[in-house]
Amino acid sequence: MMLRKPVLFLLFVTVLAPIVLYTDRLGSFTSSSSRNEFIEDVSALAFGGENRQLNLLPQESLNNLKEPIGIIYLDNLSNSVLNSDASESTGEHSRKIRESSEESPLAESKEHKNRVLSASDDENQSEKDNSDDGNQLQKENPIMQVTAGVHEGTDNDGLLKPESTGEKESKEEQKGVKKEEEPSFSEQISYNALEKMKNKTEQQSEQISGNVDSEEPVETNTEKQSGQTDARVRHLKDQLIRAKVYLGLGATRNNPHFIKELRQRMKEVQRALGGATKDSELPRNAYEKLKAMEQTLAKGKQIQDDCTAVIKKLRAILHSTEEQLRVHKKQTMFLTQLAAKTLPKGLHCLPLRLSTEYYSLNSSQQQFPNQEKLEDPILFHYALFSDNILAAAVVVNSTVSHAKDPANHVFHIVTDRLNYAAMRMWFLANPPGKATIQVQNIEEFTWLNSSYSPVLKQLGSPSMIDYYFKAHRANSDSNLKFRNPKYLSILNHLRFYLPEIFPKLHKVLFLDDDIVVQKDLTGLWSLNLKGKVNGAVETCGESFHRFDRYLNFSNPLISKNFDPHACGWAYGMNVFDLEEWKNQNITGVYHAWQKLNHDRQLWKLGTLPPGLITFWNRTFPLGRYWHVLGLGYNPNVNQKDIDRAAVIHYNGNMKPWLEIGMPKYRSYWAKFVDYDQVYLRECNINP
Repeated sequence: MMLRKPVLFLLFVTVLAPIVLYTDRLGSFTSSSSRNEFIEDVSALAFGGENRQLNLLPQESLNNLKEPIGIIYLDNLSNSVLNSDASESTGEHSRKIRESSEESPLAESKEHKNRVLSASDDENQSEKDNSDDGNQLQKENPIMQVTAGVHEGTDNDGLLKPESTGEKESKEEQKGVKKEEEPSFSEQISYNALEKMKNKTEQQSEQISGNVDSEEPVETNTEKQSGQTDARVRHLKDQLIRAKVYLGLGATRNNPHFIKELRQRMKEVQRALGGATKDSELPRNAYEKLKAMEQTLAKGKQIQDDCTAVIKKLRAILHSTEEQLRVHKKQTMFLTQLAAKTLPKGLHCLPLRLSTEYYSLNSSQQQFPNQEKLEDPILFHYALFSDNILAAAVVVNSTVSHAKDPANHVFHIVTDRLNYAAMRMWFLANPPGKATIQVQNIEEFTWLNSSYSPVLKQLGSPSMIDYYFKAHRANSDSNLKFRNPKYLSILNHLRFYLPEIFPKLHKVLFLDDDIVVQKDLTGLWSLNLKGKVNGAVETCGESFHRFDRYLNFSNPLISKNFDPHACGWAYGMNVFDLEEWKNQNITGVYHAWQKLNHDRQLWKLGTLPPGLITFWNRTFPLGRYWHVLGLGYNPNVNQKDIDRAAVIHYNGNMKPWLEIGMPKYRSYWAKFVDYDQVYLRECNINP
């Protein structure tokens, strides 16, 4: 009995007393204040060793907000301003954006973006389930949005009491704390802008630090859109221009280390660029040179950030370049004209060698066969006036080569006294098959004198000699092209005296000595010119081949009689009806206008302007395929036009027998020259 009492006492102490104490503690747990303290403790739980509020703050719906209008500047720019519709501090926003763009890694930014999107989805879901009053309160109080999103559907438990003023103030304080921990709304809106500017920011950072990590060039929008193959070449050229600008700026000139480095980069880029016109022509190390130059230019930009000075320098460079271009154009024009006037050594040797050979022949050997055909009007007659033996030979050879019946073709060649013997010797040594040849000396035309021809009188006048030979006029580029010696030669004006030269012929086909015949021309003699005198191909497809480009329409004699927009035509291959010529007194018309132009006020020298006037309303237009021009000045003549043309014309200064002739067109002419001919080999005339 004594033992039972101590046992019961110990049982009461060890079993019943803890039960009573625990039950009392559990009862105290039911109070509202203790429950709220518990919830606040839960809201501050630590995850991963980091104590912070639960990151469940949903963002306001973008459908209810207008996108803020603002400009975000990077930290390395001089004026960093963020203009926002929000009323929060501008400086604080700029600081946060710079910190997020410079210090935070890209992965963290992407993680933050995902959190924002997730929270936004939670908000949309909660807006669908809550009442209108609750939605309004959620928009006013972001902390309520957090708890509403966590405890959705549990409003009846009384865990949230947004009507309490004290709780509102407490949660406003929490909102301020959360703003410091999480990015602001305007920062999140600007995230897309930062993403767009990321490439540019990284490129500038790499240039400043001197590290360019990308292995492939950055394609610009222009490259992607145009797909051009010279994008890198143009980039290198632009770098050279920028480098020249920095060389001339005061701030960069005061930095000798930078100038030395820049000059070295310029040399490297110039060597890499060379004469390349396409990216495929650049060396393999061209991109490394481009990156190195870009880094150096970035340093220059840091040294010289005054845009006004750069603009002034660029304008100075532009002005200097334009002036240099003008000077080079003038020099090019002068040198081109000089090259066109200069006779190659081989072509000077050829007539001397042929003349010597001709005078070694007896009189019977100096005569051409088939002289009875010279005045037969039924045959096909060609008129060719030239002092260039090789050019005349190509015209004859190409015509005969494409003639269906060469025996019916007669060539009348008129040359000057110096080349008369050589011209005859060439065709005696190289007869054109069955065709008939006649070579005449212009000195034999006794009827052609200064009393009959106004142009002869003008060519021998002191004013004309002064115009051509006075040195002080040599710098006049406006008149330079008209001072070619061919304008002083009467051979160039014989085309206006065809009825006097060929009195018994009805039709004559006039050919210049810088043409090549590619098809049979006999069809031109059967054309009905419909009462016109001249059959020619019109050249008004281009604006500069109209009348106002050749005639002086400021003179009333020209403006009253002609249309400035009338279509011009071309000499070089013209079919003339000599019967109509005589009936309409074309030579008299030509003489009348030549007398009116004694002071060169109506047109400059040449034969085309007086031809346009003389044959005004007397020209029959031929099909364009008969005569294609431009091979002596235009490198872009349509290849199809050349192939289908009956006659191609090397009008211009780049004649095919000169070194300045365009190689792409020379083969059409050179294939009718026999370079194995003994006289050509002796004079070292090669293709």
